Amino acid sequence: MAAHFGRLRKGATTTAVAAVAVAALSASQAPGVTTDDLGRQAAGAAQPSGDAKTGGAGGGATGDSPYYTDLPPLKSPNPSPSASPTTGTTVSVGEAEAGIPATVLDAYKKAEAELRASKPGCNLPWQLLAAIGKVESGQARGGRVDASGTTYSPILGPKLDGNGFALIADTDHGAYDGDPAYDRAVGPMQFIPSTWAWAGRDGNGDGKKDPNNVYDAALAAGHYLCRFDRDLSVQSQINAAILNYNNSTEYLNTVLSWLEYYRKGTHEVPDGTGTLPSHSSNSDPGASPSPTTPATPSTPSTPRTPSTPKPGGAGSTSPTPKPPTPSSPAPSPTPPTPTQTVDHLEDANTGKLTATAGSAFGTKVAVRAESKASKGVAKVRVRFTIIGDTDATFTGGESVATVVTASAGTATAPALVAGEKTGDFTVRATVVGRVLGGLDYTATVTPRQADTLTRTSDTALTCVPGGEFADQVELKATYKGAVAGKVAATATLIKSADDATENDKGPYFKDADGKTIRTLTDLTTDADGVLKLPKLYADDATGTFLLRVNTTGGAVLTVELKVAAAAS
Repeated sequence: MAAHFGRLRKGATTTAVAAVAVAALSASQAPGVTTDDLGRQAAGAAQPSGDAKTGGAGGGATGDSPYYTDLPPLKSPNPSPSASPTTGTTVSVGEAEAGIPATVLDAYKKAEAELRASKPGCNLPWQLLAAIGKVESGQARGGRVDASGTTYSPILGPKLDGNGFALIADTDHGAYDGDPAYDRAVGPMQFIPSTWAWAGRDGNGDGKKDPNNVYDAALAAGHYLCRFDRDLSVQSQINAAILNYNNSTEYLNTVLSWLEYYRKGTHEVPDGTGTLPSHSSNSDPGASPSPTTPATPSTPSTPRTPSTPKPGGAGSTSPTPKPPTPSSPAPSPTPPTPTQTVDHLEDANTGKLTATAGSAFGTKVAVRAESKASKGVAKVRVRFTIIGDTDATFTGGESVATVVTASAGTATAPALVAGEKTGDFTVRATVVGRVLGGLDYTATVTPRQADTLTRTSDTALTCVPGGEFADQVELKATYKGAVAGKVAATATLIKSADDATENDKGPYFKDADGKTIRTLTDLTTDADGVLKLPKLYADDATGTFLLRVNTTGGAVLTVELKVAAAAS
């Protein structure tokens, strides 16, 4: 059953916008709207224009623009940790109004990340998108979206036919709003078709720009708010952006209230369980939420007047029964979403996760979403998160990836790429929109290795007592025949081939203070696998000495150093 919101009062004054291509970012429910409609309406210019500072007329100013006026609770929304009674998993519990459906929240945060990269000077906070999404559609009807973020049924505003709302003739031939005569606002962020035509974005990477998809709509709203090179970290500019979205002081104050509330703390709730607003700026004062009236309600047939029954006995008559009062048909139960049918995650033959620093893992994490009957569940969003002290990422440089399960219920994470930090980290798989125990996988990054060391020159390394070697020792490391770059190495002047302890006489290196040292640590080959050692010096001892170099992976090379008096 569609979410029900406050009954709207028809505007006392009809707003007429004559022969102007106007664009609304939101629209509101009115009598005669179907049960899929949500009460939001706004009108503005069809192209981005107007005063960037004020968001004045022409830049998105609306006509008669109802919106949801529910205000956040006064109590702080900061969530507290609590253990799930079914899984034992720690979840966040807080004010119900602070809960944002998982997929919707993911869409807001993804839009913020995209804008941070494409328009870093805008400083768009995802909480602003959440605040606007709250007053526009109640967070997509409490998160009634599928795994790709598309609403289960279109969210439509009323016909903008000038009857209590702005007059906006059809601009899309009904392609987005299904109305070939007048435009309607569409989707979780309530764009009208003429605005969506230039503001629409593909936020979930499916190749489409769908105003009823929360990823697409959130990204489009973010770009709309960031127009005119705005910096939304400046209060005056964030005010202008909100007014440009809906030119109403009351709307501005309502959005700012939710923005401040969400900034204090939010928590993720399962899709479809978000709280729904109940009051609209166009509702009758004190009116309680009520079901909306279908656009073309069917008129119940008038029951036939029953014939007068024959007397049952002398002088007796049966009373004439009253015709039954027509009643609204009981709403059909809403079928569970695929996400709601998931009972647990199972491993899908993920192999051992090991890689050398700087290289890609040969194995990908794969899981299967299953119902209680252990059947795979398709079209479920699975989130893979890298956890721990690591610089490893998924392909593309992200530490979080969301994948929709295939027909068999399987979801495979993007390939992991090891960074330079070695050791173990965790990849966690969870179901987006459900509080279920996740699956943890341990991944290991091993140091870069070399299995062979060779000198880059065959010149003999000689020196006179008390002198310095003319040539520096230069080596090249390889691993399985390939260049072994950034491999750790150690160089030590040893006593003999059979005694690898540090020598106490003969050639030596100097540290930064000029002091004698005979062991070098923290050496690393360059990108070409080359390792050039510092200059060597000789004390008064003469003879043949040995320099031994070791690398991670087992490569070892022993180099001869000769110290002899100069020939007379």
